[in-house]
Amino acid sequence: MTDLAHDEHAARLREELADRLENTGVLRSAPWRAALTAVPREVFVADGFFRRGDGPQGTVWTPALPDAEDPGAWLEEVYADETLVTQFDGGLYPGDVDGPVSGEPTSSSTLPGLVVRMLEDLDPEDGARVLEIGTGTGYSTALMSHRLGSDHVTSIEYDPAIAARARTAITAAGYTPRLIQGDGLQGDPEGAPYDHLIATCSVRTIPPAWLRQVKPGGTILTTVSGWLHGSGLVRLAVGENGTAEGHFLPGAVSFMIARPHAAPDLGDFSALLRQPADERPARHGRDVFRNWSQVFLAQLAAPGAQHLSTRVDGGPWLAHAIDVGSGSFATLTPDDGGDGYHVRQGGPARLWDDIEATIDVWEAAGSPPQTAFTVAATPAEQTVRLDIPTGPSWTLPT
Repeated sequence: MTDLAHDEHAARLREELADRLENTGVLRSAPWRAALTAVPREVFVADGFFRRGDGPQGTVWTPALPDAEDPGAWLEEVYADETLVTQFDGGLYPGDVDGPVSGEPTSSSTLPGLVVRMLEDLDPEDGARVLEIGTGTGYSTALMSHRLGSDHVTSIEYDPAIAARARTAITAAGYTPRLIQGDGLQGDPEGAPYDHLIATCSVRTIPPAWLRQVKPGGTILTTVSGWLHGSGLVRLAVGENGTAEGHFLPGAVSFMIARPHAAPDLGDFSALLRQPADERPARHGRDVFRNWSQVFLAQLAAPGAQHLSTRVDGGPWLAHAIDVGSGSFATLTPDDGGDGYHVRQGGPARLWDDIEATIDVWEAAGSPPQTAFTVAATPAEQTVRLDIPTGPSWTLPT
């Protein structure tokens, strides 16, 4: 494929992608369509990405390198509305391996539909200054630079290697936003105040620096997540004196958690599970961890807990909620008949009691969607409230 044919093919794919996103209602405005059809996504995965597949031991990831692939087919994959994983385990890139790998994805080019949806939700006005937390590959940074002008965009990336790659790609695409390598949770005091802030990583709680660095009347758009992997996209209107409030938005949205907010290593938790414990029939079983709404609720009720499953000598799978900070745990064991579960709880907190009580409140309110929950942030605390007349609230971790 000649360079001209390559460029024409990519331009056609961008138009087709824009058409698809318009047809689904994700792309809603002409300025963002213009950005989407102008910014070449292939530049931001020029070093390749990892293609997901199945192996004998589970999910594996095979490097997809542009020089080793059919150019046309590779471009088609780049412009699919899919997330392209670009880094594993904090430092492994597609060019570093010859075959399939397993591990934890730590950076990616997020699916364009979600990127565009969030930019539409942020809705920055002409001339607005935007702070982006999590540059990643730089694709969303370039879209904002096209829409607002490079001098109106600042982006912060935590990982030095990712930041360097993003800078190269953004420059190659023809944009010159202000790029910072550092801790995005601290924001950018030098460039503040900003009109809007958008985060392409998730956080357990809204960093106070963000609340200080966005103008009153401005917007913070971020994903609130946690150690049980419950997640929700929230849009906050910033008020005076470090306050903000807003509802969760529709849809199942998740991002990799900001590394300073990541869960601690559980280490050897066997002694914790052997401590004295109470046992009772469980009203909710391990399906809680598979249900988008219920795992979000469980995380509100037990914000320090992590979930994992274990199995001994071919026996039944056990589901654990473990809070190493408090030394508490809950273990779910399937009943012999397979129709229910028993829960064994130990430590100072009764994690499953708290989780079931929160699910009970939600079900009594009619099992409302996540949009019925509000996040309120002040310098003293941050809470999530269920918007019913006697709605309870839960405090987010600090």
